[in-house]
This record gives sequence, C-alpha cells and structure tokens, in this order.
Amino acid sequence: MSKVILINGNNKIDSRLTGIQSVIEQSFQKQGVQTEVIYIHQLPANDLIRVNFNSEILQRELKKVVEADVIVLLTPIYKASYTGILKTFIDLIPQKGFEEKIVWPVAIGGTAHHLLAIDYTLKPLAITLGATQIAKSVFVQEQQVTKVDAFVYNVELEIQGRLAQEVERITNQLIQKEKVIQ
Repeated sequence: MSKVILINGNNKIDSRLTGIQSVIEQSFQKQGVQTEVIYIHQLPANDLIRVNFNSEILQRELKKVVEADVIVLLTPIYKASYTGILKTFIDLIPQKGFEEKIVWPVAIGGTAHHLLAIDYTLKPLAITLGATQIAKSVFVQEQQVTKVDAFVYNVELEIQGRLAQEVERITNQLIQKEKVIQ
C-alpha cells in the first residue's frame, strides 16, 4: 500500500496551512491512500537545530520520509521562501532522500507575489534531494482560507478542487507504479 507523508513546515498547528493540509488528507483518504503528518515544530528543537542524527525521535520521523511514496511539502511563504523550520528538517534528509518519490510542493502566502517562491525555492530543494517526479504545485493565498473555529477552516471551493484534482492525479500515478511493480 502506498504511503503519503505530509511535512508541515509551519510554526504552529492551528493555522490556515493546517486547513489546507486537512483538505489534502481527506482527498487522499477518499482515494483510499494512507497519510501521515510530520509537524516539524513539534519535534525536539535542540535536535533539529544541532542536526542531531542520533535523535531517536528524528530517526523515526526520517524513516517515515524514506519509506514514503509521496512527500507533500507544506509551508507558508515568508520573505519569498519556505520556513526555517522546514529547512531544519530538510537538512536531516539524506542527499537522495526524495529519489523514487513523488514530491508535491504546496504553499500559502499573503499575496500572489509569493507564487514564484515555489518554483524558485521548493522545487530546486526537492530536485537537490533527488526528486525526479514533482507534482503540480499549488499556491494558496491566505484570504482563500478562513478560520471558522479552533482547527476548523473554510477553504474556498476552487482551492479544494485544485487540491483534490492533484491528489487524484498523484493517486493514479501510484496505481500505475504498483502495476509496473507487480
């Protein structure tokens, strides 16, 4: 069975990015694909900052990345780039850690001016880690996701549709890959 790991590079769990993440998780679940989330900000900060490869917690999380078929990189865009929190975790991933995986960059930002940050920062990062299959990135403007209540978000239907469409495309790629393996 295929595994999808969502790496949430935000500095808090209760954010618009988590609303987007929820839509992605639900879309994969509708396709019958298992997902798991790594919330980087919940990992030991000292181990992340010191790049502690011996940390049992970090080893466990990195093993999830290595064993995944799909990596979803979720990040807010700050100052035209992904977050430093995401960078600290990415630094621990082996040089070819994204090889043979589908990598899907998804970002949220304040304005459309941040749209190109995916192409100039996240995609090159994925390629550096060995990615050869990069799914169609999705950029969401903050005003397209509103907070209704704690951990409840209203994501515009157009965004939900774009996310669901890409999840379906990725799932079809996974099915084709499994057929080839069999």
